[in-house]
Amino acid sequence: MPSFAGVSHVDLTVRDVQASAEWYRTVFGMQTLFETTEDVRSAVVLFDPDSKVAICVGSHVANQGEPFDEARTGLDHLSLRVRTRDELEEWAAHLDALGVEHSPIADADYGSVLVFRDPDNIQLELFVNP
Repeated sequence: MPSFAGVSHVDLTVRDVQASAEWYRTVFGMQTLFETTEDVRSAVVLFDPDSKVAICVGSHVANQGEPFDEARTGLDHLSLRVRTRDELEEWAAHLDALGVEHSPIADADYGSVLVFRDPDNIQLELFVNP
């Protein structure tokens, strides 16, 4: 069976590309790799050099402006891994400083998680394995 080497990028549909790009730059410290505008879509591709994670935020002309809802078919949430539970605590403090609402850190047998949402209501998680 063929295999793959990892995740290339995550592409999220948003209502306001520039506002979302700024939010991801502010919250995650991501850098803009490039921006593109086509007839039916515009997008900003962001990159975190430490983790090598790329997140594209894009908007389609056909988008009617509704917020994300994980109950619909498609993405449920995006979970990003952190190394330690202490890092989760650092993230909680960082989100507090930015005024980003988030859950308390939840600890379970399978790991610990911190949950919050982006401006389009897309659920994001920061997760550490036990």
